[in-house]
Amino acid sequence: ENAAAEKLIPRSQLVESDKSRNGTREALTALRRQARTSKSSVLSSESDEKICRTCGDSDGSRPVWSLCPGADVFVRLPFHQVHCNLERAQVELETDVNRLQSTVKEKTFLLSEKGAIADVVSPSLVESFVKLKDRH
Repeated sequence: ENAAAEKLIPRSQLVESDKSRNGTREALTALRRQARTSKSSVLSSESDEKICRTCGDSDGSRPVWSLCPGADVFVRLPFHQVHCNLERAQVELETDVNRLQSTVKEKTFLLSEKGAIADVVSPSLVESFVKLKDRH
């Protein structure tokens, strides 16, 4: 029971992080729509680093409403600052989600070795899932 409870904690953290990651992704998509760009539509060349891939030709200093992280307060910040903050948060959330997924896989494997979930999923099947690697 303790091992199963230990698995549930990272699992719930994984669900929360995944929800945050999806919300951040949706916010970035909305900002790109406002700027009328897509993630790959504005090519940033080596020589001209002044062009932001998200801002494109739009005015990056134009204020937009943004929800402060950890608070229920909206503030007006420059467009460029908002999307840079969101992109940074997205990278952190991706890292966090990947770490939590690995932890959940590991704990599930340990549970299956103990035979705790053998009646639901065979240990060999769990082992094959745990050995799978995500390739990006």
